[in-house]
Amino acid sequence: MREVARVIAFPETPDIETSSEDYALRFSGKVGAWFLAVQEEATLRMLAPYAGAKILDVGGGHGQLTEALVQSGYQVTILGSSDSCKTRIQHLIDKSSCIFKVGNILDIPYRSQSFDVVVSYRLLPHVVRWEHLISELTRVTQKAIIVDYPVIRSMNYIAPFLFQFKKRLEGNTRLFTIFKESEVVETFKSCNFIPADRYPEFCLPMVFYRALKSYRLATGIEGICRLSGFTNAFGSPVILKLVREKG
Repeated sequence: MREVARVIAFPETPDIETSSEDYALRFSGKVGAWFLAVQEEATLRMLAPYAGAKILDVGGGHGQLTEALVQSGYQVTILGSSDSCKTRIQHLIDKSSCIFKVGNILDIPYRSQSFDVVVSYRLLPHVVRWEHLISELTRVTQKAIIVDYPVIRSMNYIAPFLFQFKKRLEGNTRLFTIFKESEVVETFKSCNFIPADRYPEFCLPMVFYRALKSYRLATGIEGICRLSGFTNAFGSPVILKLVREKG
């Protein structure tokens, strides 16, 4: 008998889209692979102090990090808003390389401090109640959290004006929150987590590099921006690692 996917109505479920095959097309080709490689390298570097850690990836059904985390020896659990969110990581689930659980991202179905580390990518800017999401991420982790988000001190500031162009290029793009970095940091601090590492990914908007359709040109431009310090100062999205405040 064919398995029927469960449909559960949670209040916010943006990870259903980011876990889809359609969304994955944004990261196809050499430019897309470069985007993911930059993200993966920064993430594994930040995770290096936590060898073999239990990791909860909230909204990680997109699978952008799952294989790398598993291959690096981490114990990985993915939390998704629907059974449909496991499609792209089903091959890893079938091999028992990771665990997948359906649950509410705003009411994470685990006890406090159940995991060593929580990661959450492609999620924070798409959640209306993002402060509540942060409180849940901090609740279920013992040691550290790694998230990504776009910042207003970057070329993403003009993203609302480029939305129609972005939609024509990507087809299924969504509006998203662009954060003042201070408001994200202060929200985490209110939950007793403080910044430990920060890595801005790209100086120019990712949609610009997609439009170029040239890996060599995109990496060349970004290489100059990073060497000149512009990416560090104005880059977005930012990957932020936070650790539990001692005391």
